[in-house]
Amino acid sequence: MPTSSQAPNGLPSTEQLLIAGGDARLALDPLSGRNKYGCQPLPDPQLLSFSSSTASIISAEGFDAANRLRQTLLTAIATSSHAAVYSREMQRIRREWLQLCGLSDLSGLELVFCSSGTDLHAVAAQYTASEAPVPPLLIMVEANETGSGVAAALTGTENNAVEVEQVSIRLNDGMPRPPAEIDAEIENLAAKAAASNRRMLLILVDQSKTGLIAPSPACAMALHRRYPNNIEVLVDACQFRIATSTLRAYLEQGFMVALTGSKFLNGPSFSATLLLPPNAAKRLQQRALPRGLLPRSFRADWPDAWRGAEQLTHAANFGLLLRCEVALTELRRFRAVPEPAIVEFIHTFAEAVHQRLMSDPYFEPLPSPLLDRRPLIAADCWDQLPTIFPFLLYAPQSAGRRLLNREQTQQVYQKLPFAVDYADAKTASIRCQLGQPVACGIRNGIAISALRLCLSSRLITEAAADNDRGISVIKEAMKVLDKVALLISYASRTKKTALL
Repeated sequence: MPTSSQAPNGLPSTEQLLIAGGDARLALDPLSGRNKYGCQPLPDPQLLSFSSSTASIISAEGFDAANRLRQTLLTAIATSSHAAVYSREMQRIRREWLQLCGLSDLSGLELVFCSSGTDLHAVAAQYTASEAPVPPLLIMVEANETGSGVAAALTGTENNAVEVEQVSIRLNDGMPRPPAEIDAEIENLAAKAAASNRRMLLILVDQSKTGLIAPSPACAMALHRRYPNNIEVLVDACQFRIATSTLRAYLEQGFMVALTGSKFLNGPSFSATLLLPPNAAKRLQQRALPRGLLPRSFRADWPDAWRGAEQLTHAANFGLLLRCEVALTELRRFRAVPEPAIVEFIHTFAEAVHQRLMSDPYFEPLPSPLLDRRPLIAADCWDQLPTIFPFLLYAPQSAGRRLLNREQTQQVYQKLPFAVDYADAKTASIRCQLGQPVACGIRNGIAISALRLCLSSRLITEAAADNDRGISVIKEAMKVLDKVALLISYASRTKKTALL
């Protein structure tokens, strides 16, 4: 729930604002000084961060941008109300966000700000359920591949019974489920709902926590054409691993698109935008603003002419504003990198990581299909290349190697950000982050999870600026994998954990 980030004598500090105006997930642990995602609201340049599928530490450039905006706000609120200043600044960010996404020329496109991707899903769900004559059906992929809070957000509609159907996109052993099977299951669910004249919200994830797209864009496009009066499509692109041409193509299909600034863009957790194409915006505005949205938003988070938004509180969420500013700063830097340089580096990085994961006995890459969005778009953009690399952990033994279970993988993950007192001082002292473990089935009776090594816009920007064509970034990724292997090896040798 948003809160007005005000202090009697001005504003809280920049680091305090960066964790304000969200929910309990932003709260800092009193011992570690980190939030639920393992991040603190200050730069940490010594930390090797490859965790952008979850969240990342704010960059020095991002923090400086937030600090400059706070100083601007202090001057502005001396002569204007907090609400007026907030409205003006959010309008500025809205304009540049659309410009950097190459969408300024799309007439009728609307943009809604939310505190989190979870809230974006709630907005779409509540509008789908609003004034529906029959309880709607919400179709999504399994929650562990999108976010644990998403399913709860979808069912949190007011005065409507909402049914949520979750579709598996990986098999029981963690291998990718054939895309045709996923599409067929979703088509069957949609056909049954349409036969009962139910309203539907279909959520297409691009990309999931482990880098999958599901259902296929072809499936979503066909269903949208087949049931135009029943179905809305929301593209969950909250990872923001998406090129401007792909984003535009989704919107031109009439699909809503959810984005966040805290994953690929490396902004602080809890900044999100919902893009509404003209036809979808027009349909939604014909329905009353759902009452459940009133505590989730302030007036300036919504477009000026949005019907029903006058019911929202005129106040300021300066925490959200600063987080959006940081995300905008990172997006601006990424957009300045030529696409050929982006493609070249991702190719080189992916090849190096894949070779390491395949050859090292401590790891096994978790397979993911190619990122195929045809017939939505066939252009050879950078977003057709993988930037999330999920992998399983193993403890090598004399008779082979043993797969680590979920609890053991979590233990390794939790030790990564801290220097440890091991004999191999150089590797043990490395502090790093990977994407949180994702549950991905059962093998040989063992419940398993995958860690994720991720490229972010910041890492790509740094690689493009280096004279070594990104070799330094690749070396840092190898150091992170060295640290993972050392943690497993040490625990296995000393039997200090349940890794054996």
